[in-house]
Amino acid sequence: MLKGICTPVCTPFHADQSLDESAFLKHIDTMLEAGIHSIAVCGGTGEFPFLTGDERRKMAEIAIKHINGRAKVVVQTSAIRTQDAIDFSKHAQDAGADVVMVLPPYFEGPDQDGVFWHYERLSNAISIPIMAYNIPVHSGFDITPDFYTRLMTLERVQYIKDSTGDLMRVEQLVAAGANVFCGCDWLAPYALLAGAVGCFWGGSNAMPVEAVALYTLHAQGKLAEMNALWARLKAANIFFWTNSYNAAVKAAVNMRGGAVGECRLPVLPLSDAKKAELAKALAPLL
Repeated sequence: MLKGICTPVCTPFHADQSLDESAFLKHIDTMLEAGIHSIAVCGGTGEFPFLTGDERRKMAEIAIKHINGRAKVVVQTSAIRTQDAIDFSKHAQDAGADVVMVLPPYFEGPDQDGVFWHYERLSNAISIPIMAYNIPVHSGFDITPDFYTRLMTLERVQYIKDSTGDLMRVEQLVAAGANVFCGCDWLAPYALLAGAVGCFWGGSNAMPVEAVALYTLHAQGKLAEMNALWARLKAANIFFWTNSYNAAVKAAVNMRGGAVGECRLPVLPLSDAKKAELAKALAPLL
């Protein structure tokens, strides 16, 4: 059972925009040392739209080999073409991934029947669990609770990451019997209280110790302590969600002593003014 804090790790780049594998593995070690329960590779926070297919496969391979069972590994294997999603997923499975995370086909994609067909073919092609990835603002398709109930009839579809930012949606998915990972940073504690099994938390790249502590306090029923901790984390997580997300998360990691560099162009770094805002939001954690 996948649960707890899943960090979709940042993908570091050198100044020339090439992959920085050493920084990537060092950053993963920081997450593991903090007790992060699972690591997601090539997720949205990992800038997968700006990676080539070969780069995606390479990062999955080196991450899985490096983690070596110290945490669960989720590999994001989405693609517009079903066969490409199957190929990415089979590669992740063969490399040793525990779960694959898959978007509906995006950009003027299919209707509900077509999306179901996509997941059905994928479910039939692999033997590890699938996490459906719902972020309709980017995919153009909303995996509603009713539609996810239909997806749950497929053997491999066992989790959903919901990034709608809608707490009611989390409540509805939990009521439908889904294993929900909240994909909205600023909803983390509220989603856990609503019954989510974990948080797929990009911001945890910058605050892994605190993210694990929040989950642990909730699991132990220490809600007053959880709320007190969240009061320190909230401003930064709202900042991530309301600014250039990946640029903000990477800037926060770097401000807190990490070294993940800047995003791959054309995603630009935060302005100096925005960095000052972020530093203020992070101040309670320093």
